[in-house]
Amino acid sequence: MAAPGTPLFLERDGYRQRRMMDAVRLLVILGAGLWMIPLLWPSDGASEAEAVSTSRALLYVFGVWWFLIVGSAFLARGIRRMPSRTDDSGAA
Repeated sequence: MAAPGTPLFLERDGYRQRRMMDAVRLLVILGAGLWMIPLLWPSDGASEAEAVSTSRALLYVFGVWWFLIVGSAFLARGIRRMPSRTDDSGAA
């Protein structure tokens, strides 16, 4: 049971900061997964109708790269705006 005077719920800023850090971690995993998708594409032994052209593959890879850059920029901006939490000793 919680001691008297301790809050039952997290502060709003602390909760948001944790969710932003969770989003950063998820972005890394999502990026790795998206970059592995070309490994599932048909290879040289596939028919020409099923094969993915090199130009489309490069557009996909650089599109994922662009998405990760923009996503991380938005998340970094959001994290930078969050107030830094400090404990009683003053350490971050």
